[in-house]
Amino acid sequence: MTAADRSSATTAAAHEAPLVALRDVHLRFGANEVLKGIDLVVRRGEAVSIIGPSGSGKSTILRCITGLLRPQRGAIRVGDTQVDALRSEAELIALRKRVGFVFQQYNLFPHLTVLENLVIAPTRVAGRDRAAAQREARALLDKVRLSHKEAAYPGELSGGQQQRVAIARALAMRPELMLFDEVTSALDPETVGEVLTVIRDLVQEGLTCVLVTHEMRFAEEISDQVYFTEAGVIVEHGPAPRIFGQPESERTRAFLRRALGEGARTAPARPAPIPEALPFERLRFAL
Repeated sequence: MTAADRSSATTAAAHEAPLVALRDVHLRFGANEVLKGIDLVVRRGEAVSIIGPSGSGKSTILRCITGLLRPQRGAIRVGDTQVDALRSEAELIALRKRVGFVFQQYNLFPHLTVLENLVIAPTRVAGRDRAAAQREARALLDKVRLSHKEAAYPGELSGGQQQRVAIARALAMRPELMLFDEVTSALDPETVGEVLTVIRDLVQEGLTCVLVTHEMRFAEEISDQVYFTEAGVIVEHGPAPRIFGQPESERTRAFLRRALGEGARTAPARPAPIPEALPFERLRFAL
C-alpha cells in the first residue's frame, strides 16, 4: 500500500466508527493512579504510536484494550465489544482472538519448533484444520523472513528472530488489530532494524496497529496519529508530522529534544522557559 493509498484509506476511515475507543479511562493500583482520564481513538487501517517517558502509563493502555487490566472508571470499545463490561473468561478469549499482542518478551514455547509455535493457537483455540494452519504459518514465516527457521527451536534463534516469530504467531490468529509493546527494547541494536522492517511492512499493508515505542524516528515515519503521555495523562496528540514537527506542548518539545537529540527538528521554543518534567513515579505495573 502506497503512502497515497494509506492517506485515502485513512480519510475514508475517518467517517467510520473507530475500531478502538477509550473514553475517560482511569486505573489505579492502590495509591498509585496510573491512568488519569485517557481518551484515545484508533480507526481502521491506522498506525497509532504512544510515546512518552517510562512509567507514564503507555503499556497499561495496551493492557486495558485487551482486558488484561480492568479500569475503575471509563469506557473501552474494540469494534462492537464493550471491553470494560466483559466479565467471563470466554468473553475475554473471544476478544483476544481478534487482537494480536506482541510483548517486550518473546513468550515463545521453548519446547516447540518455530512452526509449532505458530500452529498451536489456530488449531487448539480457533479450531482450524492443522494442514491449513501449517500452510498459513509457513506463509507468515516467509513474511517475517524466517521460512528457513521453521524447524528450529526458540533457543536456537537470536533475539530479533524470536521477536519476529512472536509477531508471526500473533498474526496466525488473523487479528483485526495488532498491539506492539516496546518490541525492540530487549534487542541488540543490530537486530532492531529487522523487527522494525516487519512492522513497517504490516503498516504499509493496512493492518491496524497501536505501538508503544521509544523508536522516535520509526514512530514519525509510520504513524498516522501519535499520542504523547506523561504521568498517566495524554499531554498532546495529533498527526505524526505535527507532533514531531510542530508540537504545541512545551512538555512534548522537551521530551522529543531528549529522545531525538538537542538538534531534533521541532518547532522553536516559546519565550517562556520550558518547565521541568511533570512529576511521575516509575511504576512497575505500567511496564
